Amino acid sequence: MNPSIHDMAAQIVDAAADRKRFIVALAGPPAAGKSFLAEWLAREINARQPGIAAVVPMDGYHLDNAVLEPRGQVPIKGAPETFDPDGLLHDLQRIRRADRTVAVPVFDRPLDLARAGGRLITLEHRIVIVEGNYLLFDQAPWSALHECFDLSLFLEVPDEVLEARLIQRWLGMGQDQRSALDKARHKDMLNARLIKAASVEPDIRWY
Repeated sequence: MNPSIHDMAAQIVDAAADRKRFIVALAGPPAAGKSFLAEWLAREINARQPGIAAVVPMDGYHLDNAVLEPRGQVPIKGAPETFDPDGLLHDLQRIRRADRTVAVPVFDRPLDLARAGGRLITLEHRIVIVEGNYLLFDQAPWSALHECFDLSLFLEVPDEVLEARLIQRWLGMGQDQRSALDKARHKDMLNARLIKAASVEPDIRWY
């Protein structure tokens, strides 16, 4: 399915009508454009009904390097085991209750760390878009997240496009060409293929 951002926003607004809270999962591999599209989608929704949409980024639930270092997991940061899915589940359950403001963490990519309480999800935010790699991952403990979502979207992007974007991302973060190629091909693309192979079927595949 290849709806425009405008059509997708309209579809979500219609689906969320008269709902106290409507939670959308926007999943996909690294460099699929999840963060960009989630924020754009929220803006489009808010253009229709001001202030009702907000974004929760899964990357805020990265485990800190101080935790990963003793485990020897810094080189594979971004793999499923380097996140806190239980923490995300807990926050989504709080968001689902819609009885108070919920502070969620956001990931600072240049600093390579999560900032606690970096964003507030208020009662005004009836539509919450959660974006991240493993939201539809079909393995415990990630699979516990699935019941939190009213609508699930999966971004379909060819591997060659993902790899090119990932290389450019690493170059933009100061890596040399060789290191950027290595990180893209031997870390990020491994996660990308895992996500494509082991995620549950979404409500909508977005091409």
